[in-house]
Amino acid sequence: MATQEQYDIGDIVFSRELLVNDGGVPGLAEDAVLAMPGRRGVVVNHGHVEAAPDQAIYLVRFEGAAGALSDLGPPVGCLPEELTQDEAWAGACQPAGAGGETGG
Repeated sequence: MATQEQYDIGDIVFSRELLVNDGGVPGLAEDAVLAMPGRRGVVVNHGHVEAAPDQAIYLVRFEGAAGALSDLGPPVGCLPEELTQDEAWAGACQPAGAGGETGG
């Protein structure tokens, strides 16, 4: 019943979709944006969903508004289909000339 992990701790990944707080990240408003599509992050842990042992889940810290891995946001639980390592795809998601999200 063991599942093979797709990503390892320390791997750089990118969000494939808009990730919002579902209430699971304390200290942030529900529906707060955690990562835009293409946002870079680092895997800090992995495991499985308790109710579904074959479902992998990854704890990812996405870079902050400054667009640097030295400015990481809170840990976010992500399913494998919410992540990619396709850097070209992630780059295409970023607006032209953007170095990261702008606070606004």
